[in-house]
Amino acid sequence: MPMLKDPSQKYKPYTPINLPDRQWPSRTITKAPIWLSTDLRDGNQALANPMSIPQKTLFFKKLVEIGVKEIEVAYPAASDTDFGFVRGLIEKKQVPDDVWLQVLTPARADLIRRTVESVSGAKRAIIHMYNATSPMFREVVFGNSKEQTIALAVDHTKLIRQLTEEATAKYGTIFRYEYSPETFTQTELDFAVEICDAVKAAWGKAGEGDERIIFNLPATVEIATPNHYADQIELFQRKITEREKIVISLHPHNDRGTAIAAAELAQMAGADRVEGCLFGNGERTGNVDLVVLGMNLYSQGVDPQLDLSDMFSVTETVTQCNDLFVHPRHPWAGELVFTAFSGSHQDAIKKGFEHQARRHALDSQEGRNRYWSMPYLPIDPADIGCNYEAIIRVNSQSGKGGIAYIVKQALKLDMPRRMQMSFYQVIQAISDKTGKEMTTEDITGAFRKTYCYGPKNEGRLALRSFAIADASRPGTPTPESEASRSSSPSSTATPSPRRFVGKLSVDGIVREVRGSGTGPLAALLDAIRTYLDVDLAVREYSEHSLEEGTEVKAGSFVELITPGTERGVGGFWGVGADADIAGSGLRAVLSAANAYIGDLTALTGEGNGPLSSLIGALESVTGKQYEIKEYTQHSIGAGSGSRAASFVELSLDGGEKTAWGAGADEDITASGLRAVLSAASRFENKH
Repeated sequence: MPMLKDPSQKYKPYTPINLPDRQWPSRTITKAPIWLSTDLRDGNQALANPMSIPQKTLFFKKLVEIGVKEIEVAYPAASDTDFGFVRGLIEKKQVPDDVWLQVLTPARADLIRRTVESVSGAKRAIIHMYNATSPMFREVVFGNSKEQTIALAVDHTKLIRQLTEEATAKYGTIFRYEYSPETFTQTELDFAVEICDAVKAAWGKAGEGDERIIFNLPATVEIATPNHYADQIELFQRKITEREKIVISLHPHNDRGTAIAAAELAQMAGADRVEGCLFGNGERTGNVDLVVLGMNLYSQGVDPQLDLSDMFSVTETVTQCNDLFVHPRHPWAGELVFTAFSGSHQDAIKKGFEHQARRHALDSQEGRNRYWSMPYLPIDPADIGCNYEAIIRVNSQSGKGGIAYIVKQALKLDMPRRMQMSFYQVIQAISDKTGKEMTTEDITGAFRKTYCYGPKNEGRLALRSFAIADASRPGTPTPESEASRSSSPSSTATPSPRRFVGKLSVDGIVREVRGSGTGPLAALLDAIRTYLDVDLAVREYSEHSLEEGTEVKAGSFVELITPGTERGVGGFWGVGADADIAGSGLRAVLSAANAYIGDLTALTGEGNGPLSSLIGALESVTGKQYEIKEYTQHSIGAGSGSRAASFVELSLDGGEKTAWGAGADEDITASGLRAVLSAASRFENKH
C-alpha cells in the first residue's frame, strides 16, 4: 500500500497547548537531573533475547560504576527470573547503600504484594506503580470512566503504603513511591493533574528531600514535537499542588527521533528527573539516551553526575549484555565520532591543536582557565578515554579493543577497526585452545606469526629488494624505491602507471618478478599474479607513521580479496613496516598474500589421471567431495613462447553450486592442476 497523497485524511495532528506565557524557552540547564536507568527493565523487555542473570548483574555493576543512583532493576511480579534477580542483588549485598532499587508494578493487588516482597530487606527501594490514563486506554482498552481510573490508582496507592510500612517495620527498608500516569502525553492535562493530586493525597507522606513523591510523566509514545512535551511539563507543574513535595520525572520514548530534545526542553520546563537507557535501548525506537544527555551537559561545562571517562568499556558492556551494537556514528560514543577523514577537517584540527597549545600556555601564565575550543571536536576525546584517531584506549581486558591497544603499545601498530576484529578471532581461538590468559608476549607473538611481521617471522613470500618507476617513461626503475618516496601508496591524487621490479623470496628461492599497475601495490599484485598465479586485489588500505626512538618508519595495513569475493566475506589482512612508505605498503601486500597462500602442505592422492588425483588429495585434506563438471583448455601464444590455459568447473558435495577456476602454465598438466586449485579456493572464499 503506497503512502497517502493527503495523510491528513488518515492522521490527526497533535493539539498544541495554549501557553503564551511559557517560561521554559528562556531558561538553560545548569545542573544534572536525577538519573534513573531502566536498562534492566524497560530496556531488557525490548530485547529479542532478554538478558541472562549474569548479563543483568554485569550491567547493574556497570551502572553503579558510572554513578547511576536510581536503577529500575525489574518487573519482579512478571516472572520468577526477575524476582530472583532482585533478591539476588539484595541477599548477595551487591547494592551500595546510596543506590535506590526501583521495581515496577501495575495497579493490581497480587502483583503489588509480590513486588514489595521482592525488595523487602533492601537498604533503599522505590515502588513504581502505573496505570494508563489517556482516553484511548480508559475507554477502549479498559472500559473505565475517569472516576474509576482515579479510584484504581488511589486504592492501590493505599495498598502500597500499607505494605511498605509493614516491610519497613520488619526489615528497615527505606521506601519511596513513584506513580506514572501511563500515556501522560496523550492524557488531558487537567485529568493528569487531578489523578496525581489524588494519588499524592492517598500516599499521604509526601515531604521534602527523599520523602518527595515521584510523578513520572511518560511520553509512552512520542506524538509531537519536543516543545509540546516541554509545554505539558511546565503547565503540569504550575497546576499540581505542593510542588515542593514532588519530583517531576520524565520518561521520553523516541518514536519521532526527538527524545533527547524533548528531555532537554522538559528539564528547562522544570523537570527534576529523567528515566532512560544507555545508548537509547527500549521498546520500539527506544527510551531516551542517558549517555547523550549526560555528555551534552558535560560539553556545556555542567557536571553530569555520571562518570563516562572510559566510554569504550560502557559500550562494550552494553553490547555484550544487549547483543546490540553501538553505531559508529552514535553521538559521543561511536568509534568514528572524533575521526576526521576529510583532508580539510584534518588540517583544521591540526591548526586548532597548534593554536590551542599557544593559547593554553598564555592562559597558564596569566592564571586563566584553559578552555577547550577546537574545530570539529566539541570536547577533548581524552576525557572519555578516546584518542584522536578513532581507536578507543582500553585496558587489556576489553575484548578486541584491548588486544588492539596491546598491539599498539608494544609494536606501535594502530590496526584499522576491521583488522582488529580479524585479529581478535585469532587470539580468541588461541585462548579457547589453551584455556589460559593471553599475555602481552603471547598476543604480540601471535600477531608476528599471523602477519609474518618481522625478520624472524617471514612467510613463504618475502621482499628482498625492489625498484619503482613511472611505467609511462622508458628507463630502468630507481633502486630501493627512491622514485616513490614522494607519494603514498594510498594517495588520492590521480594515479599514474607504475612499474615494479623486485626480488622475492618464494619458498626460500629468490625470484625476480615484474609488474605494472596504477600504484606500487597494484604493480606488485600484478607481478605475483603473473609469476606466481596468485590473483588478489586490494579491498582496504591504511597507513600511519611509526616512531621508534629517533627513527621514523611507516606502518601499512592492507586487506586483500580474491576476485568475486562476496560482500561481507572477510579477506586476508597484512601489515608492513619500512622506512619507506612504499616499502611498508609492499610488505603489507606480501603479508596478506602469505595469509592467502598459507603454509606449505604436502598433498597425496590417487585417481585416473592428474586432475582426479589432485581432487582425491584435496578431499583427504578438506573432508569435502569435489566433482569436475566441465574441463576445457587452449594454448596461449605460438611457437616456443606458447603456454597452456585450462578452465575447470567444480561442484562441491554434490550440490548445485559450482565454481570455476583457471590456470596457465608452460606445462599443460600443470595448467590443469592450477585450474582445479583455483576453483577449489573459490569455494573456500564463498564459505
